[in-house]
Formats: sequence, structure tokens, C-alpha cells
Amino acid sequence: MTYTRIAGTGAYLPEKVVTNQDLEKTMDTSDEWIRERTGIRRRHIAADGETCSDMAIAAAYKAMEMAGIEASDIDLIIVGTVTPDKIFPSTACIVQRRLGIHGCPALDIQAACSGFVYALDLANRFIQSGSAKNALIVGSEMLSRITNWEDRTTAVLFGDGAGAAILQPSDEPGVISTHIHSDGQYEDLLQVPSGIALGYDAVCAEKAFIQMNGNAVFRRAVATLDSIARETLAGNGIDKHDIDWLIPHQANLRIISAAAKKLDLSMDRVVVTVDDHANTSSASIPLALDTAVRDGRIQRGQLLLFEAFGAGFTWGSALIRF
Repeated sequence: MTYTRIAGTGAYLPEKVVTNQDLEKTMDTSDEWIRERTGIRRRHIAADGETCSDMAIAAAYKAMEMAGIEASDIDLIIVGTVTPDKIFPSTACIVQRRLGIHGCPALDIQAACSGFVYALDLANRFIQSGSAKNALIVGSEMLSRITNWEDRTTAVLFGDGAGAAILQPSDEPGVISTHIHSDGQYEDLLQVPSGIALGYDAVCAEKAFIQMNGNAVFRRAVATLDSIARETLAGNGIDKHDIDWLIPHQANLRIISAAAKKLDLSMDRVVVTVDDHANTSSASIPLALDTAVRDGRIQRGQLLLFEAFGAGFTWGSALIRF
């Protein structure tokens, strides 16, 4: 049987940094208030003219370098994003062109903060079926472009960045299992309410930013992340204490801490990067993964649990033997 392994990881964060102290100067908030409620200290903001594909390319090259492959070796590209360069073609196709690759499948996945886990699930299926040997999966987001910087309830939460991974076939299990779900009944709790079909008139333009019912999303996220983690462990006959590292979506430190507590995991076994880059949607798990791989915390052979929750609602998990 053919399995899938993560052969390389990469990440990119824009140079511009906006700290909590910077936000204090423009809105009614404080560093203490933001840190206590979210754990966020700063966020990275894309430069004028910088695009989603720019960030994806930067992260992809680092992942390719770690995996020891060239762009010409890639035979599948999947980009998770809610902030694509264009309505069409897909950001994945733009990444493909810029990498000089021709002919392989390239597509975007829009699953909000669960986008990277969804991409991992799909790429794993391609590799297991023999349809791909070097899959590039990327989460790349420019949430600053859809954030209302006058709304202190959402502006403090989001940032820009990209994370990538190269997946390859393996004789031994790497991607042990993936689990993805969605439930559209919660659409109104976390959304950007304007869209193409609604038109670009002035009324819709006012709604072209993230809107969120924070308390409702928090409660649902904590319960759902616990449920998906237990589903994953039970489905594989794995005890929660066998997990070496929990790598959750980096949205809010309180959500991350609650998820870890429900699994009886010490925070010493949780990769947390939300303080440095805030919520980067589909980019947050690969950003956290790459950070912990490169600083030496994550070692080959360790058992990792990814879990994500995002607008839709969407949610998913992956159990990985790194």
C-alpha cells in the first residue's frame, strides 16, 4: 500500500509588522486587552502590491528546498485561500505559471481556516491513488484586505502569511488519517457577506469585510475541535497521551488552550504561534508546523495532530507520523 509523508515545509510572513501598541494609536483598544482575550501580540501585513501568490511562492520554495526537489518535480498544486489573487484563474494556476510548471492539476480550495487540512486530505488521496508523487499544498491568506480596520472586535484578530508542504509517497504511514466536515447552517456567524453574485454596488462594498459573532464562534470552535480530535483518535485506536504535538489552527490562544485541556495535553506539547502572526486562516497550521520543524521541536517519527475550524462552518483534522 502507498502512504503519504510530509517531505518538506516552508513559511512566509510579510515584513511589515503591526503590533498591539500600533493598534492602540488608531482604535479604542489596548495591548493588555488584546493579549488577555486572544494571546496575540502582533500581526504581519502584506505590502502594497504584494499578492496571495507572492506569499505562496515564497513558502513553496522553502518547502521544496527542505524536500530536496525542484519545481519541475511537482505534479499537483493545491492552494487553500479565501483571498485569491483573482476571481479566476485560481491562485494555484498562477503559482503553477510562476514556478514554470505545465500540465499538472492546479486548484484552489476555499474552506476558510480549514483550507490546509482540506488540501492535505485531497493531496493524500491523489498520492495514495498513484496520481501524484510530489504534491505542493499551500495555505496563503491576505486577511488584512478583508478586515475593517475601524472595527476593534475583528481588526485585532487577523494577519497575512503563507505556509506550504511537499507531500510524497512513502512505504510507511505518514498521513495516518484525515477527517473533514462542514455545516452550512452556521453561515451567518462568520462571514464576509458581499460577493460576486450580489454585485459591487455601494451597499455591498460596505459589507466587504469580515463579520463575526465572536462568542458564538468561540463556543462552537471549542466544542468542535474537541469532537474532531476524539473522532480522529478513536478512529485510529490512538490514546490522547500518545500525541507528541498538537498543532491547532492559530485563531485565539483561549481556544487553543481549551482544546488542549480537553485532550489533557500540557501546553508544552502544543505548537503556538498565534502571538506572532495572529489568525492567518488556512496559513496558520502550516506556519506553526514549519516553525516547530525548523526550531527542532518536531522530530521525525513523532506523532502530530492537526485540527482546524473555520467559517462555513468547516472543520477537520489530520493524524500525522512526521
